[in-house]
Amino acid sequence: MCGIVGYIGSNEKKNIILSGLKELEYRGYDSAGISVLSNNILSTFKTTGKLINLENKCKDFNSSGFGVAIGHTRWATHGKATEVNAHPHFGESSSVVHNGIIENFLEVKQLLESRGKIFLSQTDTEVIVHLFEENLKIYPNHLEAFKNTINSLIGSYAILLITKSAPDRIFYAKNGSPLLIGASKDEIYFASSSTPLIGLIDRVCYLEDGDIGVMDTKSFDNLKNIQPMGGEKISSQKDGYRYFMEKEIYEQHKVLKDTLRNRILDDDIILDLPDNFEDDISRIYICACGTSYNAGLSAKYLFEREAKIKTDVVIASEFRYADPIMEKDTLFIVISQSGETADTLEALKLANKNNLKTLAICNVDNSSIVREAKYSLLTRVGIEKGVASTKAFSSQVILLWMLGIYIAKKKSLISIEQVRTQVSNIKASIEATKVNACIHDRLKKISKRYLHGHGFFFIGRDIFYPLALEGALKLKEISYLHADGYPGGEMKHGPIALADSELFCVSLMPKHLLYDKIKNNIQELSARDATICIVAQEYNDIADDIVLIDKFNSYMEEFFAMMIVLQLLALEISIRLGNDVDMPRNLAKSVTVE
Repeated sequence: MCGIVGYIGSNEKKNIILSGLKELEYRGYDSAGISVLSNNILSTFKTTGKLINLENKCKDFNSSGFGVAIGHTRWATHGKATEVNAHPHFGESSSVVHNGIIENFLEVKQLLESRGKIFLSQTDTEVIVHLFEENLKIYPNHLEAFKNTINSLIGSYAILLITKSAPDRIFYAKNGSPLLIGASKDEIYFASSSTPLIGLIDRVCYLEDGDIGVMDTKSFDNLKNIQPMGGEKISSQKDGYRYFMEKEIYEQHKVLKDTLRNRILDDDIILDLPDNFEDDISRIYICACGTSYNAGLSAKYLFEREAKIKTDVVIASEFRYADPIMEKDTLFIVISQSGETADTLEALKLANKNNLKTLAICNVDNSSIVREAKYSLLTRVGIEKGVASTKAFSSQVILLWMLGIYIAKKKSLISIEQVRTQVSNIKASIEATKVNACIHDRLKKISKRYLHGHGFFFIGRDIFYPLALEGALKLKEISYLHADGYPGGEMKHGPIALADSELFCVSLMPKHLLYDKIKNNIQELSARDATICIVAQEYNDIADDIVLIDKFNSYMEEFFAMMIVLQLLALEISIRLGNDVDMPRNLAKSVTVE
């Protein structure tokens, strides 16, 4: 969940590291720091808060000539978000940055303290640099000392280390957390994501778990699996929007067309999967976390309705600790926006170990999950900088919907005409994500009524239940208000006990799916004085507030139109509360620790 950048070369190292960290700040922004080693001087700067604080702290620092540098932007795991806990951590002559968790750090720390080492921070990371410096006294060279340091650690990590006694190189190690190395002319770059390096390098190596080594400007060609670096630098501008999240909500109707590109031809669905992909699939597991889990729940309704395949959706952090039954006729689908979600990646590895057919739904090519899965389908919606996912959710649902139709077609469960109808619905649903300015203005106005009270219920039925879950998640992520999503029929089984005049209920009322059922559930809450906000095509006098969406012909068009409403409602409530929408407290974009 932290961002790591490293550099070896002669350009201004501070600027390169800070520029790289800007591209990764959405992965963690509790604190940040850099270490630069040049002319035998090791300089370290650390601050709490966002990267601008670090830029201000080292604004007068410059380093000329050849050198090495490492940088880090942190999401706190061990120890509070304080300056002393910020990375890089340093010893007598070395500095280290680390993403992941060292599970046996207390044991290592106690050993080092018994040898007289003094620790400044509460972090697990600090043991790495002190253990390395102790090993330098024992082993004949730096690499042996570093390897023995890494072999003493248990846990997940991406590690970069520099030391004054080897001033022209960076030591690296990877296990469970992403790390890559790039090269261009006489320069070497490291990062935990390819995003900071696009446009700077022409070749890249994505490190594998267990890789340990040392890199200087002449060593890159010795790496395995070097490949060309593609892609263009993506604009990090808000383009006139107040927040990246707002921009990403508005651009969904455009970028979702990239999800369809070359996959819908002549009103048919064509996916880049083997001809016999659907063979021997009688059960589907969907494994994911957070927003991706909600997208997976949505897919369950679509898969079972269209492809007639039993589908179970599991939370990745629970899956592999539950002794799951994994049978050979199971398709194991993992969903991740970043492709680096640690819990999902570990569940995928377990599925592969059990020889299941595995498929990744992901937005990032060459990510760990894409490389680990036997098959993959990319959502192709571009970088998502807002921590609260928007276009990730919509693209995942669209792609999973297409997959369900594709499997149903291959199994001859639906006719060609039915496929054409579904394709038409998919295209219409993407159009339904276009933001209606009048609806957005309406949400801006009514949002001021929903800033207090003791919480929110989001309710829906069928596929609108996972959409309710997603609406609640969006609101709690960026507004810090308590919100829960429920199936509408579940109210009378317990949750309705919370209903009173201080409860807000956002109700999804699709005209084309279980309208009367959800109407009854809303009446139950209204009778208990809950404040009701309805999202629907038609006026209903039960509501205290109503957000009218456009007229649509299918429930999936309504699904995506209501999704836009829920995203914008969370955005506007958060803005009224004065929160940083793009970087909400306690969260980070890419969850690379368990």
